[in-house]
Amino acid sequence: MKSPKILCAGFFWIMLQTGPVTGAGTAPARFLLDQDMEDYEAGNSVGSIVSQGQTVWVGASDLSRTDNDGESWTNINRGRGIGLGGIGAIAVRNDVIWISTILDSTTDLGTFDTGGGVGYSTDGGLTWTWFPQPVDSVDETRYKPTTTPIQNPTYDIALTPSEVWIASWAGGLRRSRDNGQTWQVITVDGLAFDALGQLTHRAFSIVADGDVLWAGTAGGVHKSSDSGESWITFNHQNQDESISGNFVVALGVQDTPDRHIIWAATVEALGEDEFRAVSKTEDGGLTWQTMLHGEFAHNFAFDDSVVYVTTDRGLYKSIDYGDTWAVFPQIRDDRQYREMYTTKIYSALVDEEEALWVGGADGLARTADNGLTWTVFRSFPVTEQDGEPGTYAYPNPFSPMRHNLYDGDGYVRFQYHVSQETEVSLKVYDFGMNLVTTVAEGMVRSPGDYAEVWNGRNDVGDMVANGVYFYQISMRGRDPLWGKVMVVN
Repeated sequence: MKSPKILCAGFFWIMLQTGPVTGAGTAPARFLLDQDMEDYEAGNSVGSIVSQGQTVWVGASDLSRTDNDGESWTNINRGRGIGLGGIGAIAVRNDVIWISTILDSTTDLGTFDTGGGVGYSTDGGLTWTWFPQPVDSVDETRYKPTTTPIQNPTYDIALTPSEVWIASWAGGLRRSRDNGQTWQVITVDGLAFDALGQLTHRAFSIVADGDVLWAGTAGGVHKSSDSGESWITFNHQNQDESISGNFVVALGVQDTPDRHIIWAATVEALGEDEFRAVSKTEDGGLTWQTMLHGEFAHNFAFDDSVVYVTTDRGLYKSIDYGDTWAVFPQIRDDRQYREMYTTKIYSALVDEEEALWVGGADGLARTADNGLTWTVFRSFPVTEQDGEPGTYAYPNPFSPMRHNLYDGDGYVRFQYHVSQETEVSLKVYDFGMNLVTTVAEGMVRSPGDYAEVWNGRNDVGDMVANGVYFYQISMRGRDPLWGKVMVVN
């Protein structure tokens, strides 16, 4: 999902009334920025990670599951009944899993996130019951209806023993008591639903905390103890010790023997003194503390007293309920020679084995030793199989200013396969076949799939000019492989 936007009234109304559209590819995961689209479309931007017993579900451009810590994966394809689009949200309860999907739709006004629908599976994803994105009838007169899935993606799902809740942008907060057959619009302020006129009617997040529901909207955090019949609102303006900002893009519940904490990713909305940060309450919302000021947080994960916060600038960890914080260094898989070239981390999970899973704009990773070692999982076509070439570059075209950004540089990958242990060298040439740089020299590689990376700079550290570049991969005992990449800034 793209970053939340404050829309002007006229434009938002036009989008709510728009006519037919055409679907175009997959949409980004939870609040991704526009520059992450290429990674997402390659299946490597992970927006959701959820566990269901020993099963770990991962949402990217597709839905995937593993039952053995990532040793093997099952991709849940569209033929099993899932709607079009990338995975927007995942929620599980007992043996049931619910998901939403999001796609891009093209209109006369541009391309916009569109709700692809919601659905559930009771057999581990083998079959699905799917529903179109919940919208209102054009004949609705009790409130101002949202009649289109455009700008109406479902960002979050919460499950209670008897209800399904979804948080959607233009569709607001909705509740189903018949497993998705029908949906009821719920407003947190008791007013008639009006996504155009009321910020609190535009929903981002929803979480079930026992008998209590917590919802995040463009107008604050909201709490209900009676299944959504009545709500208490906490915003930046109505409390002395308040949340940092009224856009509440994610919520999390930390429950330990010593404390019960509600965490919120809070971003500035319309108030001049609002700011982005992480907000938490330990007294049911009466007072809030703010921390990680300036960070755009996306989600939370917990391991007893340990808190993980995923942000645009990395993965943060606190071992003391948020009093102090540390940020993880770059995630590297030394066994497979893979790195995550991004600081944008969107999702995290501590599974039942207490292993930490992390999803970001450049892949998925797992560590069982607190980050000392990682296994990185990436989606890519295997070279030299099923008609694939011996090597390819991705993303291609490549922008060093936009793609796989880390520590001031962007990176392109040169993918290849090794069938037997060898030494690998990789050189980049310009269009005149002049040597630009040596990316790798005499690197020992065992059998497997590899990707060498280039930051778009020459041997003296200068950014190369726009244009087409050729690269050569040399391996002992076989002919060189050649490929090309277009650099565009």
